[in-house]
Amino acid sequence: MARIYAAAFPDSRAWDAEEIGDLLSSNLVFAAHNSVGFALGRAVAGEAELLTIAVQPDQQGLGNGQKLLTAFEAEARGRAADCCFLEVAEDNTAAQRLYLRAGYEVCGTRPGYYTRADGQQIAASLMRKTLN
Repeated sequence: MARIYAAAFPDSRAWDAEEIGDLLSSNLVFAAHNSVGFALGRAVAGEAELLTIAVQPDQQGLGNGQKLLTAFEAEARGRAADCCFLEVAEDNTAAQRLYLRAGYEVCGTRPGYYTRADGQQIAASLMRKTLN
């Protein structure tokens, strides 16, 4: 997962294997994954949060993100979540399109939430979806 994450987000600080392992050690955190990517999130008190979704660069734009997002949402529902939240970088237009097509709506902004490798600060759009 760490290798895929680093390749998918080359302009950001990558999560290393230890960080991902620490997250997954919580019974609240889960992953939907396949051979080319993963979605990592947590569910608690009826809400799910998509922490990240990452697909190998050569497999992006082929529907893999949508498959992972669908699997993530199914697992979140199985954990009794009735809504899902996420943050997405305002300059990540491909991810924004994925989430909008999947029914997410922008519900806020976090200025300077992401820091790029060059130090540039990027705002995050907060998005929400009701899981029925």
